[in-house]
Amino acid sequence: MKVAKTIDEIRRLVADARVGGAGLVGLVPTMGALHEGHFSLIDAAAGECDFVVVSIFVNPTQFAPNEDFSSYPRPVENDLSGCESHGVDAVFAPSAGEMYPDGFAATISVSGLTESMEGRHRPGHFDGVCTVVAKLFNIVGPDVAYFGAKDYQQSAVIRKMVADLDMPLRIAVCLTIREADGLAMSSRNAYLDDAERTQAPALYESLCLAERLIREGERTAARVIESVQSLLGEKAPLGEVDYVAIVDPDSLAAVEEIEGDVVIALAVKFPSARLIDNMFVEMKNAK
Repeated sequence: MKVAKTIDEIRRLVADARVGGAGLVGLVPTMGALHEGHFSLIDAAAGECDFVVVSIFVNPTQFAPNEDFSSYPRPVENDLSGCESHGVDAVFAPSAGEMYPDGFAATISVSGLTESMEGRHRPGHFDGVCTVVAKLFNIVGPDVAYFGAKDYQQSAVIRKMVADLDMPLRIAVCLTIREADGLAMSSRNAYLDDAERTQAPALYESLCLAERLIREGERTAARVIESVQSLLGEKAPLGEVDYVAIVDPDSLAAVEEIEGDVVIALAVKFPSARLIDNMFVEMKNAK
């Protein structure tokens, strides 16, 4: 496994792989602190692609001033060891100066999809995500890029960016990987203290409640949301609910009456970490 710290280095590694006969090149963009969720993406890439690149870059432009950029975990040696054990061919681990040199002034924005949920609560977040992901796509030139379904809104925004800008790659969105108690795996889970960790599975429990209500025939989104908020208040009192939303899977527009497939998404802010989760509900099997 090669580790590249500059744009020129990773481009050369990918070019050499293609000259050497690599067909599909896969990219797994990460901010490091890798866990089984990330490794599931890497495994998916390795199963489909001839050359797998993992980027490890804690992107400063997607953090608000009051967020956890400076404290975000950076266990570099563990991340590199994990990548090697999962068959990664190259890791791209640039510095902030390499990605954003002096005078950098470009930003990519995707309107519409970014204005609700995470976009409303984290202004500018998706501009930072889109800009760095577009740069990674241009730098690495992958045929397929792999993202996790836990960040549903992010994956929808990136798919829209790729479609609108005619970027020549496919976006693969892989299933959320969960702990045994249902908590979605996240690098930020490590921030939780014991009491918060005990309450955090309530996020998934509340999503399961919402799905059950819908499958049993509830069609008014407001009533489902009220039930979710009530369960979170009871089971996760240390957390502050940022939002609970029921949205159209494509437009991410809020749904009032549930008539087709929906995504239930939520964010809860614990004292030590803000967690997000979601669930896709397919209506063809509902009452």
